[in-house]
This record gives sequence, structure tokens and C-alpha cells, in this order.
Amino acid sequence: MKTVRSVLLMVLWVHLVKSAPSNQYESLSTFEYDTAISEGQLFKPDSEDTPVGVLTKKTMGALIIPQRDNPSTDTTTSSDQDLSTCLLCVCLSGSVYCEETDIDTIPALPKGAAYLYARFNKIKKITVKDFADIPTLKRIDLTGNVIEDIEGGAFEKLQFLEQLSLADNKIVKLPALPPSLISFNANNNKIKSKTIKANAFKKLNNLSYLYLAHNALESVPPNLPESLRILHLQFNNITSVTDDTFCKSNNTRYVRTKMDEIRMEGNPVILGKYPNSFTCLKMLPIGSYF
Repeated sequence: MKTVRSVLLMVLWVHLVKSAPSNQYESLSTFEYDTAISEGQLFKPDSEDTPVGVLTKKTMGALIIPQRDNPSTDTTTSSDQDLSTCLLCVCLSGSVYCEETDIDTIPALPKGAAYLYARFNKIKKITVKDFADIPTLKRIDLTGNVIEDIEGGAFEKLQFLEQLSLADNKIVKLPALPPSLISFNANNNKIKSKTIKANAFKKLNNLSYLYLAHNALESVPPNLPESLRILHLQFNNITSVTDDTFCKSNNTRYVRTKMDEIRMEGNPVILGKYPNSFTCLKMLPIGSYF
């Protein structure tokens, strides 16, 4: 009887287990789990609940956004290409500074350059091409180089050039100068009178300052413009002056109203021998009179 009772109880227990409802927390089967993983649906990513373009704290921690001043322009402009010629020099607001850089030629200048400072270098020659494409230049300072040769017309077409300094070089021949020039400095060179054309300064109606000290001049340059205020000719080889050097021998009423200073010390000329040569001047030249 005990054996029969045990069998009956076992059959009843199995029946109850099969008829019981499944647990709502039952885990996924192996097949269902693998399928969910392969389809990416087991864990929903944060990005699906986040609108496009909105960064969460989670993404911000792992994302680095490169910053640009102007992301819309990534190409090199023509202005940048011009400035590339100033790698050795300093370009700033239309000015190019190339001082003491040991360059031996005029550097390529950016378009629109107005001022060039290339002092104390090793420049030997100035060609027509050096400034041909930069008509905007107003000031050129080439002091302290070793310039010996200047091609004809190197400065002539610079219609806005007002100041030109070629001091402390080895120039023998005076270059042709543009009519816009106000100041010209060629102190400490080797310029001789025979290299200066008769009308070299005649048409320079804006020229106010002319510096030709410490050269090899044998005479005062002729046809000096009426605009001239300062004239430095000290320490040359000037041996004489005439009544037409500064004045007009055929016009005794002529006066040079703008001339303020003439320096001629250090020359062999004895100015006291030529009293009629200075009657049109407001003051006598500085130099030896005895």
C-alpha cells in the first residue's frame, strides 16, 4: 500500500508542475539571448533617447571638438602667399623690416607694401625688377649695405616714393630719381660729380632734403630745385663754386626763400673767395672762408 501511495503522489506532483504558470521573471533562453545581442536590442543605447546634435555628459567626456578661428575657410589666400615672402623679415601694416638679416638681394615684397627697411645687410645690387611690381612704396631705407650697382630706372617708376636712403654703401654713380622724392640720403658713398647728370635734380620739385656728404664730389651738383631746404655736401673734394651754383647771376633780385642750411665744411674750397655766390641765400653756407 505504501508503494502505491508513493507512485500516486509522484504522478500528482508532476501534473501540478506542468500546469503551473511560468515565472514572469524567467530569464531569456540561450537562443533568445544570442539573438538579442546580435541585433543590438539587449541594451538600448543612450543615443536613441537623445535628440540628434545634443551632447550628453557621457559623450562630452569622451569627445574632443577641434576649434578653428574660421572653419569655413581652409584654403590659402593670395594675401597669405604674399606674406610667405616675409618669413625672414617682419611684415606689419604695410611695412617690411629686414634689418641685419644678412640678405644679399632685395627681398620679394608683398603687394601694397609702403615702407621697406633693409638696413645693415649684404645687398650688392639693385635691379629694375626689384621694385617693378610695388609702385606703392613711399619709403626705402637701404643704409649700411654694400651696394655698388644700381640699374637705370630702378627707382624712376616709383611715383609715390618720398624718402630714399642709400647711405653708407659703395655707390659710384647717382641713380635716376622719381619726381615725388622729398628726401634723398646718399652720405658715405663714392659718388663723383661726373656721374651726376646736369638735370638730375632739376625736375625734383618736391625735394627738400639732399644729403651727399662724404663722397667724391668735385663740384656742387647743378640745377638744384627751388624746393630744397637742407643741403649737405661736407667732406667732399669740392674746389670751387660759381655765381650760378646757388643763385642766378642774371637776376640780382633772386632769393632762395626755402633754403635753410648748406654745409660745405671739409672741402678744399675757400668760400671767402666767392662772395657773389651767396647773395641770394638767407644765410651763408657752413665751411671755410679763409
